[in-house]
Amino acid sequence: MTLLHADSLSAAPPAPAVRRISESDLDWALAQGWKDFREKRGDILILALLYPLLGFLAAAVAFDDTFLPMFFPLIAGVSILGPAAASGFYEIARRREAGLDSSWMHFLDPLNGRSRAGLAILTAGLAALFVGWLLTAAVIAAATLGVAPSTGAADFLRRVLTTPQGWTMVLLGNLAGFAFAAATLILSLVSFPMVVDGTAGPLTAVNTSINAFRKNSGVIASWGLRVAGLLVLGALPAFIGLAVVLPVLGYATWHLYTRLVVR
Repeated sequence: MTLLHADSLSAAPPAPAVRRISESDLDWALAQGWKDFREKRGDILILALLYPLLGFLAAAVAFDDTFLPMFFPLIAGVSILGPAAASGFYEIARRREAGLDSSWMHFLDPLNGRSRAGLAILTAGLAALFVGWLLTAAVIAAATLGVAPSTGAADFLRRVLTTPQGWTMVLLGNLAGFAFAAATLILSLVSFPMVVDGTAGPLTAVNTSINAFRKNSGVIASWGLRVAGLLVLGALPAFIGLAVVLPVLGYATWHLYTRLVVR
């Protein structure tokens, strides 16, 4: 009896059922994300968080040239933490869907309510991926361009764009970045929305996210390409467009979750 009881306590709850989706569901999710954005914009919030970070990174590079090889990996790697940062948008979309008050007072509710512990665990996982990406980028830069400091941004760009070592660094860096981006997408696509929704713990949520990818690998790969394209467009010029892209993607991810997972 004791052994049976212990086994029942240690067993993880079964993952919820996952639906098959199509490209039309991606179109619908983005349309709903845009609709939510028009109602609850969030662009001022994103600018208030994003530009101090970019300013800090730019100041660090200006102060010390040794940070130059890591500037782009840091900027690109911020997207790894995007699902955690978007938790407030998931909550706003959830409340709007349920007909509840969805004022900005509720943006931080996931950090204070039932979702707090699960979000902390999932965020720690993304932080580990982020650190892993930075270490990988640093190793690639050292192995290709070497550890000798550059004489400034112009010299660094010249080495990256006009030397075989620089081209190798760009190629290997993009391949590694693709691998980390894919891992982030697969592990977090529905896990963060599920935890915010209160329908599962972090382990079950991650398992469900993996199952969703297995069942819809082609469509979810298409979603990842759409997200990447929108992030690139949003970054031009001067990252201003991200003030629109990030909230829209946050809302859209919530709606995609509602199509993927049987709640």
